[in-house]
Amino acid sequence: MYWHLVVFNKLRQFQDLGHQAILIIGDFTTTIGDPSGRSSTRPVLTEAEIRQNAETYLEQAFRILDKDKTRVVYNSEWFSKMSFSDCLGLARKMTVARMLERDDFSKRHRENVPISIIEFLYPLVQGYDSLILDADVELGGTDQLFNNLVGRSLQKDAGKSQQIVMTLPLLVGLDGVKKMSKSQDNYIAFNDSPKDMFGKIMSISDTTMWDYYRLLLLYSAEEVKELESAHPMECKKALASKLVGRFHGPEAADAARAEFELVFSKNRIPDEMPEFLWSAVATGSEESLVNVMAATGLFASKKEIGRFIQQGAVKLDGNAVSDTMLRLSCPEPPVVVQVGKRVFFRIR
Repeated sequence: MYWHLVVFNKLRQFQDLGHQAILIIGDFTTTIGDPSGRSSTRPVLTEAEIRQNAETYLEQAFRILDKDKTRVVYNSEWFSKMSFSDCLGLARKMTVARMLERDDFSKRHRENVPISIIEFLYPLVQGYDSLILDADVELGGTDQLFNNLVGRSLQKDAGKSQQIVMTLPLLVGLDGVKKMSKSQDNYIAFNDSPKDMFGKIMSISDTTMWDYYRLLLLYSAEEVKELESAHPMECKKALASKLVGRFHGPEAADAARAEFELVFSKNRIPDEMPEFLWSAVATGSEESLVNVMAATGLFASKKEIGRFIQQGAVKLDGNAVSDTMLRLSCPEPPVVVQVGKRVFFRIR
């Protein structure tokens, strides 16, 4: 995801200055679930999910990092060898009072939201990684500060040099409010298609756009200030082009921009869109529009679809509809359904 790019950019700067980057794949800690920034216990992933996530993470990382200057380690290498006695010895290094200094833990404690003992162990487990690797510098988002400082404490307790902790701003997601994350469905993935990536970037607010320039493209405050005098739409198109170009190449970026301008600036219907057979989205010769749209799997819920219709955001072959009870017949010829400015699909 794009929020990884903030840390990867900084790691690459270290590499360019001659340092080695260590990427820790938390295949062991993932079985706990990092509670940072959470108001509830994270779900536990299966081994297959962990392996798939690790492969995806590395594929994304090496789009930015120098592979020859990167060491990849899996923390199951040391945690799988620990006995229960070793685990208790590690737990002895931290008090409950210290753990409750964490904002998310203290908030959940005040609100009587359960906190499992294993979640309390997470900062210790992450900090132990730094101890094992003799880390000099640990990078992470601002929500990782507590965990990173635990690493310093463990190193000090072991008589080792304490790592420098460097936190980086959290990237705001597409909603412009919450941090970018998969669970909030407000993210841009490195492997999104050029079209989807360009469209998602164009959907962010003008305010969020400047954060993306600073954190993803590493523009200085002076460079951003100079851009602020230009037209916001052109600045956003330039941002989208640069980011798509970084992951898919300049030709793909140019094509994505051209299609965006054709569809959104000139109100044209895109040449390519998802297509659904009537038999796949309806149960008879007639079906409600809400049920048809829900059957495509393109929307979160029927409630969301109803809201789109009521707001006038849904069009059938260019004609806006506002009746949530509208029923459709098997279309001949095919009908194009448009929702907002970014979602198009065809029913045959």
